[in-house]
Amino acid sequence: MKQPNTQPTSELMLRETASQTAGPYVHIGLALAAAGNPVRDEEVWNEMAKPDAQGEHIEVVGTVIDGNGDLVRDAFIEAWQADADGNYQTDYDLKKPFNSFGRTATTFDHGSEWTLNTIKPGAVKHPSGLAMAPHINLAVFARGVNIHLQTRLYFDDEADANAQCPVLSRIESPARRQTLIARREEADGKVRYRLDIRLQGEGETVFFDF
Repeated sequence: MKQPNTQPTSELMLRETASQTAGPYVHIGLALAAAGNPVRDEEVWNEMAKPDAQGEHIEVVGTVIDGNGDLVRDAFIEAWQADADGNYQTDYDLKKPFNSFGRTATTFDHGSEWTLNTIKPGAVKHPSGLAMAPHINLAVFARGVNIHLQTRLYFDDEADANAQCPVLSRIESPARRQTLIARREEADGKVRYRLDIRLQGEGETVFFDF
């Protein structure tokens, strides 16, 4: 039997585990309602803020669109954001007024929209010392996507903060920057922001490698 240090380096390297498209499996385990299954008593879902959470309560909605321009009706999205003061809540507890983490999904109903009920986040301090504009981090899982995609949602009524954001400003093309800007609208007396995520093709959303 050879000792490990006598074997060629190529034989010692561990092969990367193969990736697998999300398919329907992520919904079955993490988006029970979207998969048509009974929901659990305690579920991490899209109600990130309760009525007594501090800050401006908002609804965030959108669709996921593939390279052919068709709706992706089985996408799964995870959201991570700061609270109204710009702080991330790292201890998840369904009893808390606000949690920084949430999940949502597109379905075959209601125009295939994903939704989040949350509060508008505050500016977050960047390691450079500058303030990042209010934003929501989004991770997108979908059929045909082997490794989840990381993107961000910014707000169109935060123009000054967006212009100075050290992350958003790294995107050189103003047109590409716009793919991350959610549009404010009023619906049923509530403040709503809309962002459509385009996976490929014309108007493709900016995705980050982090």
